Amino acid sequence: MLSNTLQTRERLREVRYEIRGDLARRARELEGHGHKLIKLNIGNPGAFGFRAPEHLQRAIADHIHDTDPYTHQQGLPQAREALAAHYKARGTPHVSPERIFVGNGVSELIDIALRALLNLGDEVLLPSPDYPLWSAATILNDGIPRYYSCRAENGFLPDPDEIERMIGPKTRALVLINPNNPTGASYPKPLLEKLVAIAAKYRLLLMADEIYDGILYDDHVFQPLAPLAGDVPCLTFSGLSKVHRACGWRVGWAVLSGDPLRTGDYHHALDLLGALRLCANVPGQFAIEAALKGGDTITALTAPGGRLHASRQAVLEAVAKSDFLSVVAPQGALYAFPKIDTARLPEFDDYRFALDLLETEHVLIVPGSSFNVPYRDHFRVTLLPQADEISEVFRRIERSLSQYADRGGARQSA
Repeated sequence: MLSNTLQTRERLREVRYEIRGDLARRARELEGHGHKLIKLNIGNPGAFGFRAPEHLQRAIADHIHDTDPYTHQQGLPQAREALAAHYKARGTPHVSPERIFVGNGVSELIDIALRALLNLGDEVLLPSPDYPLWSAATILNDGIPRYYSCRAENGFLPDPDEIERMIGPKTRALVLINPNNPTGASYPKPLLEKLVAIAAKYRLLLMADEIYDGILYDDHVFQPLAPLAGDVPCLTFSGLSKVHRACGWRVGWAVLSGDPLRTGDYHHALDLLGALRLCANVPGQFAIEAALKGGDTITALTAPGGRLHASRQAVLEAVAKSDFLSVVAPQGALYAFPKIDTARLPEFDDYRFALDLLETEHVLIVPGSSFNVPYRDHFRVTLLPQADEISEVFRRIERSLSQYADRGGARQSA
């Protein structure tokens, strides 16, 4: 007998995105019943009172009369010219406006980039932990994610030897997220040079998610990948959402570098897929040139005395006082990735804890296992709330963990 249920794509069963998943849905239900929540699950600056810089807003307002028509499928010509100049100044090789693609956020461009690359069963090397959109886009474009470990004891940096051992005949791309989401790790130049050498040896496409490239703490320095890659094909992703606090504008870009002869067919595939979705959001694209040529508005937030620096410091101080937590200090990005001491809490499960914390303390976090890791003893929080709110969150977390410990002790004595 045929089912009356409308069938969905089978591979969707393999896709996880807990950042906006079951816990977030339960949070909305609680809010619907009048509960006030502290939500640290999404790196969404506008939800925490941040605003896009005024000169970006003005750039859109001044050109609003030009935004009715479609634009070129790769993006506004003047925006791509500004991006080409910016990345050329960084040392990106073979960069030109024709090799730049503007999208509805980096998320859309990741999907397009993988769709243009992968055939059934092709493999993509992804960091573990990763930003789960990368895994989802790989799966939904008929690829297979293969995870290389980024371990806390190594500062969440990857091991090039492990990566090289994982490469097989179906491996097509190596993905780097730098600075990293969820760990905040910033990759040093010598490490990136080793990864470029591996990509060159095995003829892999480098895919560099650099959306947090300007968000760094404690004098850490960002090293872009493309200048090191030289002629090795490299696709660099960035946008306005994080550094410029304009998530809702949905403005991202991808810059294709490396030998133009090797990347010609791939360029045409990207252009075709871009044309099929007609074009990206036009009004937001008028802010790109203003963002690249305007003043630096992020360093004041990440430097000592800045709001993001203070919130990060509040996390580090709370963890230092905790009986249960440790953390690798984030060097960049907008997140911390604390670890629970499972010697103290041997039955700890990150998802169950996140649900309990939501129900009892009205705090929404993301379980660490949502980021495609084999362990269940981490969680992610965003650094976007004010420092005093971060401190309150960790007081609630500590209270909840203490109750876990008490219940565990009761079971052991029983």
